[in-house]
Amino acid sequence: MSARISWISRTPVKALALQHLDETELGEGGVAGDRRFYLIGETGRLVSNKDVPAFQLIQASYDEDHDELALSLPDGRLLRGRVERGEEVTTSFHRRPRTARLVVGPWNGVLSELADEPLRLVEPATSGVDRGRSGAATLLATASLGALGDVLGVESVDGRRFRMNFGLEGLAAHEEDTWIGRRVRIGEAVVIPHGNVGRCVITTQNPDTGVSDLDTLKGLAAYRRDVETTEPLPFGVHAAVVQPGRVRVGDAVEPD
Repeated sequence: MSARISWISRTPVKALALQHLDETELGEGGVAGDRRFYLIGETGRLVSNKDVPAFQLIQASYDEDHDELALSLPDGRLLRGRVERGEEVTTSFHRRPRTARLVVGPWNGVLSELADEPLRLVEPATSGVDRGRSGAATLLATASLGALGDVLGVESVDGRRFRMNFGLEGLAAHEEDTWIGRRVRIGEAVVIPHGNVGRCVITTQNPDTGVSDLDTLKGLAAYRRDVETTEPLPFGVHAAVVQPGRVRVGDAVEPD
């Protein structure tokens, strides 16, 4: 069986629940609409679901044509409004400065209540993808999830824990690691993986509850601690997009 796209995911607001798509446009900045906004605290530091696990229970949607953002909360409330841009600020994005513009609307107050601290929604000049254009897209073999499940002694591991853009079926476990530095055709697009995606405590959280209920880090340490890697506890790879194009679930994936 040749490798194919098993899933496509994104989130308009970094740290909030993932959306699953049938198809997407993959550009140099990543999956269209992915991590268009993110949240910062009073000091300008990025705030994620590592800080507030309940963020994973909030569904976000963004209508680019009407410049409208909607957040659906677990209690049934819907916060919807046009995006109004305020002043430019310098944020601390994983300890690196990143320029963004404040977003004015009905979202900040409720999100601040959930986090129990003042939060502000911002829109960066590019996107909220962690590694910038060198890591605009992320790829994970579904067999890698199976390998981790075997180590942890569970029947399956939910791929949403790892918040990857593309799941790939038809590969051996961790075969995606062998693609680092190679051109890989993914649907109509071409990417070059630049490194491994190192993992943190967010992956222990159940995406349906936000509760840490699976020790993914212990599992990764048990069989991935000593592999040659660009980041510790590797699981999946991040890639630059060198040829934009349309990508659909079921499309072939093949290294050149």
